[in-house]
This record gives sequence, structure tokens and C-alpha cells, in this order.
Amino acid sequence: MIKHHTVALSEHRIHVAEQGDGPLVLFVHGFPESWYSWRRQLPAVAEAGYRAAAIDVRGYGRSSKPHAVDAYRMVCLVGDVVELVGALGADSATLVGHDWGAPIVWNSALLRPDLFKGVAGLSVPYAARSSLRPLDAFRQFGGEEEFYIEYFQEPGRAEAEIEEDVRRWLLGFYFSASGDADHSGPGMATVARGGQLKDRFSYPDEAPTWLTDDDLDAYVAEFERSGFRGPLNRYRNVDRDWEDFAAFHGRPIEIPALFVGGSKDGPTVWGAPNIERFPSTLPNLWKSEILDGSGHWIQQERAEQINELLLGFLEHVHD
Repeated sequence: MIKHHTVALSEHRIHVAEQGDGPLVLFVHGFPESWYSWRRQLPAVAEAGYRAAAIDVRGYGRSSKPHAVDAYRMVCLVGDVVELVGALGADSATLVGHDWGAPIVWNSALLRPDLFKGVAGLSVPYAARSSLRPLDAFRQFGGEEEFYIEYFQEPGRAEAEIEEDVRRWLLGFYFSASGDADHSGPGMATVARGGQLKDRFSYPDEAPTWLTDDDLDAYVAEFERSGFRGPLNRYRNVDRDWEDFAAFHGRPIEIPALFVGGSKDGPTVWGAPNIERFPSTLPNLWKSEILDGSGHWIQQERAEQINELLLGFLEHVHD
């Protein structure tokens, strides 16, 4: 049985959904999701003897939603994760993150290796700080079009697109990035100048098994209540993050690590150079695995495989 509660941190509150008892495992979601993204991991990890806790990242769901754009800097989100461990009564945790949750847990492990026993990132491989500002890199990547992170930069622009029809936008975003979509076309990673992100969406003829109508309803209800300003503000801090982490340039993540991506997952495919650098950036890597045919929503599309990998990693970490 999943228990829901809100934890008061020094400046914010974080909603936690948890199940089980034992060593703490913290799950951190990405965009545009919530704690619910881990619905298939929480019972499996709890049954294996762990305290599985999935959060709503600040800006999402029932967690705090500060107004300032710079309140969503990476160092702030890492601070939430670090403070949450003690607030939950634990002295350490193993971290699991997906999409934006992956950089959050990677950087938490980078900054506080004393607090975390292991770190698992899904979809987005660990990317050591580059000498090139992120927005400059994204503009190069987009070419004549706008890379989606560049498209998200102007406050209100993407919010207006999404809020025209939250349910249809989420369905298109989820399906288009999944392994079930046709990835032979230009895809939704870039936006034609003057266009909208949804112009490149595709839609399923019927609900996929990993995202039922009830699942979609759960996501829609969260975002209809909380809105998208906070989640999109995360993207608006990528250059601030680059400045904040200058002091850690070149420093590896030294605790045990796991990476799992999908062969049809954009961030995994684009991140291939970062995966090649794992021997130097993740020197205690336990395993790096690409699941054939999986798209971006890997812990939902391939729940059984992810659970098996996570349980193996947790056993390794706690051996």
C-alpha cells in the first residue's frame, strides 16, 4: 500500500509517495510527470526489502511551486533531495532518476557522495560539464529549427501551447517520445521557426499498454491542478546551472552507478558521446544497458526489465 504525505523542508514542502521498510531508495521523476511515473517500481522495490519513496519534484503535483525562475536551478533541486533524506529520518539513500530526474540524481551524487550509496539514471546519461554554454550547444543542435529546450526558454510560450488542451498535449508528447511511435520522420526534438512543439506529435489509435486511459487521467489531473510554469522553469536554468557547477568541472561521480536507456530514446541516442565517457566520468559504474526498442518512458514501457536491473543494482550497493 502506497502512503502519501508531505514533508516540510527548510523553505519548501515535498510530496512523497512511499511503500515498504528498509534502506531508503529515492525516486525522482522528470518532465512532464510526477511520483506516479514510478507506480510500477515502488511495490517491486518495497517487496525486495527497501523503503521506496517517490517524490513530486518542486513545481509539480503537491510539492511547493515557487514563482521565481531561478528557484528551479539544479543546485536548488539537489538541495531538496539532500534535505529530504534527513527529513525522512534516514542517514543515507540510493537515488533513482528519470529524464530531468536523472540529472538531479547525478548531480546529487556528484555534490554529496557521502550521503548517497548509489545512483541510477534512466534515459539521460551523466554528462560532465562542458566548456560550451548549454543554450549555445542547443542552438547548434537545432540548426535552422529550434531545439525543444530552446523553445521552452520564453516564459509563457510553451505554457500557452500546452494549456489549450492539456490532455491531448500530454498524450501526444508521451506517445511521440515512446518506443511505439514512428521515429523515421523529423521527430519532436526540434520545432519549425514560428511553429509549435505539438505540430510534430503523433497519436496512438488506442491507449498503449504502458499508458492506459486511467494513467493518462492521473497525469492530466495533476497538471490541471498544478500547471506547467514550475516544470518549464527547470529548462530556463540550464545556463545558470552551467555557471553554478563551474567549481566541479571535470570531477567524476565516484559512488556506484547504473545507467539504463532505450534504443529509441532521444536523450540516450544524443547522449552516446557521454555514455562513451563513462569510464572516466562514472569510474564505479556497475552497468550501462540500452533496452532495444524502448522509448523515453522506460520505467513504464519496460517496467519488468527496469525492476530487475534496479533490484540487481540495489543488491550490489547493499552487498
